[in-house]
Amino acid sequence: MLGKIISIIDSEVKVSLTINIYNVLNIIGKNVVFESDKKIVGEINSISNNIMEVHLVGEIIDNNFIYGAVVKPSFNSICRLIKEEELDIVFGIDQNANSITLGKSYIYDKYDIKLNVNEFFANHFAVLGNSGSGKSYSVSRIFQNLFYEAKKLPYNINIFLFDAYGEYQQAFNRISEVNHNLNYKVYTTNLKDTSTDRLTIPFWLLGLDEIALLLDVTMPSQLPVLEKALKLVGYFTRDEKEVINQKNDIIARCLLDIIFAGKSPMEVNNRITSILSKYNSSTLNLEILLTKGGWTRSVRQCLFVDEHGKFADIELVIAFLQEFLDDSFELTLPDGTFSYGLKEFSMALEFALISEGIYNSDSVYDYANYLKIRLNTLINSEYALYFDYPTFINKDQYIKSLLMTKTGGKAQIVNFNINYVDDRFAKNLVKIYSKLLFDYIVNISPRASMPFHIVLEEAHRYIQKDKDVEILGYNIFERITKEGRKYGILLGLISQRPCEISETVISQCSNFLVFKMFHPLDLKFIKDVIPNTNDNMTNQMKSLRSGTCMIFGTAFKMPVLVAMGLPNPGPLSASCDINKTWYIS
Repeated sequence: MLGKIISIIDSEVKVSLTINIYNVLNIIGKNVVFESDKKIVGEINSISNNIMEVHLVGEIIDNNFIYGAVVKPSFNSICRLIKEEELDIVFGIDQNANSITLGKSYIYDKYDIKLNVNEFFANHFAVLGNSGSGKSYSVSRIFQNLFYEAKKLPYNINIFLFDAYGEYQQAFNRISEVNHNLNYKVYTTNLKDTSTDRLTIPFWLLGLDEIALLLDVTMPSQLPVLEKALKLVGYFTRDEKEVINQKNDIIARCLLDIIFAGKSPMEVNNRITSILSKYNSSTLNLEILLTKGGWTRSVRQCLFVDEHGKFADIELVIAFLQEFLDDSFELTLPDGTFSYGLKEFSMALEFALISEGIYNSDSVYDYANYLKIRLNTLINSEYALYFDYPTFINKDQYIKSLLMTKTGGKAQIVNFNINYVDDRFAKNLVKIYSKLLFDYIVNISPRASMPFHIVLEEAHRYIQKDKDVEILGYNIFERITKEGRKYGILLGLISQRPCEISETVISQCSNFLVFKMFHPLDLKFIKDVIPNTNDNMTNQMKSLRSGTCMIFGTAFKMPVLVAMGLPNPGPLSASCDINKTWYIS
């Protein structure tokens, strides 16, 4: 018996010690049991003037641990150190469950802390901590142990890891040694690397929302122009024989709008000539011959403006164009059965801007011209290569191809190394891929039968308080965390600045590994947003050693400090060695 209870205030119990504390080693942080008709478990916080302060953490009932200090011990309870077999109840998991080892207990250094695979990976999770605190090493260890240690081979696992610095590439390249059916696949944004598959997205797989993200749309009013461009793109890229009637209708309506816009004949001539020089068909172009009263003239000649500012025959042109109008025809979005690229979309966007009256309104010109500039900048940059897919492929085939090796096997981990693009473009790529994966997974039947895990290194770079909700009506990461679990698409966040992450996203995470953190804003954010945290826990986070973290959530019976095991091999995340780089040996 350690001593007698002298006070109980909320979840804090003070015990007057009856033992010589100098005869007990390393008692701070260990667990005690208050035993009477119940077994109440607490954690020793401090000892001063022979008074021990204990924070209550839960209760052992029928060899099961119930977390939470709802029940308080009676004053006549025996206070003793927890027994080893009770540690198995408090920290352990079901022996029949599929589990992996995280590391050793920081307090009980010979005790292994296990992770219930199903409870952890069936929910969103977050790994938080300052730079150098051990996040990358620990994530590598967890995923390695899924293959090296788990009771069952996770052949059907699908991990999409967005690697901000390319540091994970060497951490998983040995999983095939466990079993030849296990594979690790890497896509790189390094355009000079010919030994690794280049990250490439077929542009025709992008919907309106993804293109809006790619072009950094700033106003909801820009979306209708992009939507119209998407609806037009097929008519300017597909074989003319398939779409000539619809193409002629689109062009004719645009030209008639220009004629009736009230501009001067010379201005109308210039605009129609310019449009028909670029957008035309075999039956609608400047050289088509029109006949009236025995005279035959080309469309170009009919549009001629004389010295008095009069058209040669604008009525004949109007009648000609009206013959192409088809009121039964309705523009529709691409159905995914044909391909097109950035340049083809640029052509459709320019026509959409013309048909929307870009030259007739200064306000339309201002917000729409931004889209042209952003798209042309992308087309003329090396980033355009990331959308230059060599062959036609539909969305389902593309997602499946991401998980397929060159030999036809299945990849369990797919690493997207996005280290070689700037932060803005990397952010857009991550959002686009997440949207593609989400759209794919929600349509799988039966539901949640093919889980996807999207793991984001430096998550604060991508999951921010953006204007996506204002512009698109949603944020893809918020949608995944709120809706994804039931479909089997889960998010894993790795971040050194949790306070910069969307509160909606991080509050939906069920499991947390928190390493050393000392920035007051981050600590306050963790305390305010993450369930089951308190001042004592956040104070502990300030002084954790590298590689040691506090774990808590649905996969763990109670919060506990863990000294994480080292991965083999480790990621390329070690600090610079000054002794090796500064000095001549």
